[in-house]
Amino acid sequence: MTNPLLGIKSSDGGFPRFNEIGPKHFLPAIERLVKECRELTMQTLKGTQPPSWESLFAPIEEINDRLEQAWAVVSHLNGVINSPEVRDAHGKCLPILTDYSTWVGQLKPLFNACLELKKSDQFSQLSTAQTKVVENQLRDFKLAGVNLSDEGQKHYAKIKKRLAELSTEFSNNILDASESFSRHLESADQLAGLPPSSLSAAKILAESKGLDGYLITLDIPSYLPVMQYCQNRELREELYYAYVTRASELGPNAGQWDNSAIMEEILKLRQELAILLGYKNYAELSMATKMASSVSEAISFIESLAEASVDIAKTEYGELAMFAKNELDISSMKAWDVPFVSEALRLDRYDLSQEAPRPYFPADTVIAGMFQVVHRLYDIDISLQKAPSQWHDEVRFYEIKSSNKTIAFFYLDLFAREGKRSGAWMADARVRREDSSGCTQLPVAFLTCNFTPPLEDKPALLTHNEVATLFHEFGHGLHHMLTSMDRSAVSGINGVAWDAVELPSQFMENWCWEAEALQLYSGHYQTSEPLPTELLNKMLAARNFLSGMQMVRQLELALFDLELHENYGSDNWLGIQQTLSSVRAKVSAHEVPDFNRFQHAFGHIFAGGYAAGYYSYKWAEVLSADAFSLFEENGIFDRETGQRFLSEILAKGGSEEPAVLFNRFRGRAPDTAALLRHSGIAG
Repeated sequence: MTNPLLGIKSSDGGFPRFNEIGPKHFLPAIERLVKECRELTMQTLKGTQPPSWESLFAPIEEINDRLEQAWAVVSHLNGVINSPEVRDAHGKCLPILTDYSTWVGQLKPLFNACLELKKSDQFSQLSTAQTKVVENQLRDFKLAGVNLSDEGQKHYAKIKKRLAELSTEFSNNILDASESFSRHLESADQLAGLPPSSLSAAKILAESKGLDGYLITLDIPSYLPVMQYCQNRELREELYYAYVTRASELGPNAGQWDNSAIMEEILKLRQELAILLGYKNYAELSMATKMASSVSEAISFIESLAEASVDIAKTEYGELAMFAKNELDISSMKAWDVPFVSEALRLDRYDLSQEAPRPYFPADTVIAGMFQVVHRLYDIDISLQKAPSQWHDEVRFYEIKSSNKTIAFFYLDLFAREGKRSGAWMADARVRREDSSGCTQLPVAFLTCNFTPPLEDKPALLTHNEVATLFHEFGHGLHHMLTSMDRSAVSGINGVAWDAVELPSQFMENWCWEAEALQLYSGHYQTSEPLPTELLNKMLAARNFLSGMQMVRQLELALFDLELHENYGSDNWLGIQQTLSSVRAKVSAHEVPDFNRFQHAFGHIFAGGYAAGYYSYKWAEVLSADAFSLFEENGIFDRETGQRFLSEILAKGGSEEPAVLFNRFRGRAPDTAALLRHSGIAG
């Protein structure tokens, strides 16, 4: 029987047959596709004299497309149905892919052909996107060690392979440590204060395990409501301790899935890699593909925001502590009290709980309204379709049309479940590109969230924070799907500087706070009544509640990440825990317990793409706020402004530098003023 991973391009309209794909297919497909890619690459190089776009880049793009589509499926399934079999099969593919990526990056004949094309007269005749592809490729060759000695290249390959293994192990440890913990409670009295929806979810979860009473886990839809609303302080402390010690030498499963040694080895290998490539440290290496010109510029950016925020954050924390003492009889507020006290103060100050808007945000209503928002902005239409195949019954499949022409598709996987990686993300299933026959391959995206599923007689109801999460990930999806680029290396999010890739996602969140937009995607699940003006006004009044504390928390993580990767191996190196403690002393609003091991589950930098780049969230938030300020001036649904954002930002993908694209859209360089204003930190 044909391996279903090998037929993605031509079968079922190019969509994966998830009902037929299993772990047994992963390794054989990846092995075969990598072998074909190697052979076809060498064949292409033999016939490339002199090199041209048509003879070199176009066929190599075609060669790699099938592999990229197959791996997108394998990688996605590892995130959404992480069974032992899937995990094992995924892990066996990693070294093969890493070897191939390193081989391509160090293939001197390919590098020389690209260099020859860059120096030829033909280069000036290429399109803007094509020239960017060539320039990026030459940069990436150098970052892959193409100019290293044979011994250096072997060392590079060894490092890359080991880093891929360690990142996967780090991520698996977080998942295992999280899923290993649960707290069974027999009485609802032990969960006093918990919202009815969360209590029902805990009861249903217990029943699914054959238990009476209630079950709480470390999945955010289960964990967070307890921390925010449960009056049982001992339970909050127990859960907090379990959560912040995940995958560490401490906690309920102390040492069992400990990421301590993995983090140390990752940092050591990254530093070796940087030195090998001629950089002082990994942070400096990271900046080679960022908007920020240097590590010092990124750190200065974070410090400038800290200067505006830290005093405000400390004042906010002092107000929380005073409220806890005077109103809640908590004489000494601890870390596990902060979410609980925060919600109590929010209710006292604004007569608003984060649970209050939930009935007005049924998932289906929010999704439909979100589609209306982007229709008004970009004149696109989105409709639910029958999925060709899906990995879970809850998965939805949508088609995007522009001027009645299909331009993209996406899968939406909304709800938390066992074996699914926590958090929310967008991943590309297929990139837009022009294939060898001259036809346009349409982009396909995976959009994944971890919301609370429907409960008994109620539909899935979202908090406003979850609405913002959905809009955020959809913004990433639009960046991928609304591109007009036909070259895969700069299509969608490909080729976009990492500190600009969050611009479209954070940009979409702005519509979560606009009355005109909220009317489109809110509606009480029983009456369909839109979000009442009174409730909206309370939400707007509370929008910047504790925004200083939220700001410095992100700055803490960004600065920790940068200092970690800049100072490792130098005279300034303090160690991982000590670096985090030092950063907290500079920018945090309050102390955290000594047992806190947040870094052991910091997947963004140890298992994701944000190493020495977590500052990107704040960097892109400046771009987002400043871009949205033009809509504030012209109208949040101004079609002309929307079309400008579409044509200058979303459609262009990575074909030009982000600073150039932003300047073209906004008419000037970005300014931090809009972000500080939106955050309530400056007027």
